[in-house]
Amino acid sequence: METKKLFYIVGVLAVLAIASFNGAYGAGECGKANPDMEAMKLFPCASAAQDANAPVSSKCCAQVKSLGQNPKCLCAVMLSNTAKSSGVKPEIAITIPKRCNLADRPVGYKCGEYTLP
Repeated sequence: METKKLFYIVGVLAVLAIASFNGAYGAGECGKANPDMEAMKLFPCASAAQDANAPVSSKCCAQVKSLGQNPKCLCAVMLSNTAKSSGVKPEIAITIPKRCNLADRPVGYKCGEYTLP
């Protein structure tokens, strides 16, 4: 009987731990999504985020357009640890929405020390 009670308590604690872990991203820039995980979606933008003269692919523009619906998230992704460790240069990455000719990009949005052109 004690073993059954112990399993019940451990189960309840596990559920509470998972619920609190998921809530950690609830108020984040990307909602419940982790900016580092969202950065993985911008893999097609890798060369364009390192070289201002590199062409920007249509796949990259589609991902940036999707993330750009939430400028805070787009900013968090561009400045994320994943982006930094991938060699992304924020001063170049921040120009991708303009290079994609996105009409509804958040022009003038402050992203850390950078401003979206």
